Amino acid sequence: MGLDEYAKKRRFENTPEPPPSSKKSKRATQPYFCVQRHDATRLHYDFRLEIGGVLKSWAVPKGPSLDPTVKHLAAFVEDHPLEYGGFEGNIPAGNYGAGSVMLWDRGTWELLGDVDAEAQLARGDLKFRLHGGKLKGDFAIVLMKGRGKGNEWLLIKKRDEFAVEGWDVEAHAHSVLSGRTQQEIASNLPARKTKRKTAGAADRVWESDRPAKRAGNTAASTAAKAAPAKKKLKSSSGQ
Repeated sequence: MGLDEYAKKRRFENTPEPPPSSKKSKRATQPYFCVQRHDATRLHYDFRLEIGGVLKSWAVPKGPSLDPTVKHLAAFVEDHPLEYGGFEGNIPAGNYGAGSVMLWDRGTWELLGDVDAEAQLARGDLKFRLHGGKLKGDFAIVLMKGRGKGNEWLLIKKRDEFAVEGWDVEAHAHSVLSGRTQQEIASNLPARKTKRKTAGAADRVWESDRPAKRAGNTAASTAAKAAPAKKKLKSSSGQ
């Protein structure tokens, strides 16, 4: 698709969004992904995967999920430049996509299967593993053939150790970059202090959230913390 459509839709003198760069980015060991929570005309999440030197992008109205029982609609949109993966801020009124943008998650990803990513995209069935601050584990994004303009896909979480039924994306609505809420970003409030974690050769991932703990693990952990420590008793010999 390229970046022509991205550039045509934006007036870079009026928006803080990054313009396409003519410089080639240094290739990382693993490609990266990001998810941006975008409060535009309608609140949605933008899911992006680095493929072929650009960010292949889908608008996901209900957001991504760690729940393997749900399949969320994802509309394929224009490619974005790699620099967009670090964008968080406000797109002014009167510009395309006006509203606040939160960097909701980011990290690296790896392809599953023995066919390259562009070939999987072309056949409408891309399988991958995410290593993010919030999203982890195996996913697939699958084209819904015969629907609309051919840009309707489904984002699906696979069953694995990171799957959590009932997981709610809105319970994790804060930035991995700044720790801010959507309202704080919209109000241009300063960033909060957050933990950060290096994700391989990719840019730094600010990890301030984790998937919901499973009930069994939580109970075991609580019991372990509550149990009093055993004191070491001295023997009668004084040893």
